[in-house]
Amino acid sequence: MINQRYRLISPKIIRVDFTEDAIGEKDVVVRPQYLSICAADQRYYQGLREKAILDKKLPMCLIHEAVGEIVYDPKGEYPTGTLVAMVPNIACDNDETIKENYRLTSKFSSSSEDGFMRSLVTIDRSRIVECGNLKGRCASLLEPMSVAMNAYDVCFRKYNRHPKSIGVWGDGSIGFVVALVMKKMIPGCEVSVIGTNPEKLEYFSFCDHQYMIDTVPCMSQFDACFECVGGPASSKAINQMIDCIKPQGILSLMGVSEHPVEVNTRMVLEKGLTLVGHSRSSVQDFKDCVELMQSKPEISNYLESIISDEVVIRSITDMYEAFDKDRSNRFKTVMKWEM
Repeated sequence: MINQRYRLISPKIIRVDFTEDAIGEKDVVVRPQYLSICAADQRYYQGLREKAILDKKLPMCLIHEAVGEIVYDPKGEYPTGTLVAMVPNIACDNDETIKENYRLTSKFSSSSEDGFMRSLVTIDRSRIVECGNLKGRCASLLEPMSVAMNAYDVCFRKYNRHPKSIGVWGDGSIGFVVALVMKKMIPGCEVSVIGTNPEKLEYFSFCDHQYMIDTVPCMSQFDACFECVGGPASSKAINQMIDCIKPQGILSLMGVSEHPVEVNTRMVLEKGLTLVGHSRSSVQDFKDCVELMQSKPEISNYLESIISDEVVIRSITDMYEAFDKDRSNRFKTVMKWEM
């Protein structure tokens, strides 16, 4: 099958490459419909990663948050037009002791493999998840939702913990979906969001409390805290979380930082805290999110509220426009893919 892949070849320059993609018995062919831009995609597009990393990764198709419709299934298991989410994590072994998104052998679309900016995506059927009655625009946010579900699974479901109070640091898209998942997955749990932008905090209406970073009551009040800040500001956030968390609480790190950050390890030891890192997600996390969203339709309305812009993509120029607009948008930019 002749395909068109839209690859970033250097910062802010995208090229179309024509490739011949083989279709195996285990594969399906998906036509992308909606693609959501992530901060990680922006770091590549803007050239904010180190030069050595860019030289190693590029050229590469961006985007790992995407849904599309089935256009061909050699086994006939999926009807044409079925809406599916494409799972970017690629498990390359069957190590049952380590979750697939944490295995060192796993690959990831738009990082170690081409992402989903293609005319058609040939993908192993084990890496697609049916979206049911979810709408495509909203379903494109299943990937960040699945990362939040992965964090919930590791922190609480795996150890059968039932927190009464949770604090989420970060008023961006990841902070939003993490707070939303925790609120919906743990009935009765009090969820607070801590941020720096009062206008963005207004979107977190489902949370019990919204605090500015300099007004949060710094006392041991949370059973668990989630850091969704990343970058150089994550150090301040993490250390404030250490002050605010109860002894033997769980401190979850989800923000990406290019450089090491300072952490008050003295208080980590004194409080007996558990620090857990979360990155990416598994097929099961996607399935859990679809089930959650179908059982609680209001979640889709909340997710729609953080789609700041939708850009129709019919040319490479439109792609440039989408990435440029995304830099000034409060939350998510979604591309309606018509290539």
